[in-house]
Amino acid sequence: MTAFGELERGDIIWGTDPLSDKGRPMLILGTPRFPNHGLQLITVLVSTKTYHEESLTLRDDDYQGEPLGERSHVLPWALATLNSATEVELHMTSLIDERTADVARQLSGYISS
Repeated sequence: MTAFGELERGDIIWGTDPLSDKGRPMLILGTPRFPNHGLQLITVLVSTKTYHEESLTLRDDDYQGEPLGERSHVLPWALATLNSATEVELHMTSLIDERTADVARQLSGYISS
């Protein structure tokens, strides 16, 4: 298990899903530290559902580590901030820097328009 403080941009974790009672994969896009709140993980949700037209499909060569078991899709508009180690069950794998940057660019497009 990777410690909460060692997680980095591009890591995919199994974390607490704010939209349901079960966990799900999440891609970490930022790891800011705040004086009064400590480390927070800014993440976007990952799904195996294919009906999201604007999702970014992850290909095997997008991974720095082992690919996820099923074909997965990043949902750049679905943000979640995790505040503590209790919200992270495990580190699953990581994406290459270029694909993580693609996700961040698409997210930036959503929040800047």
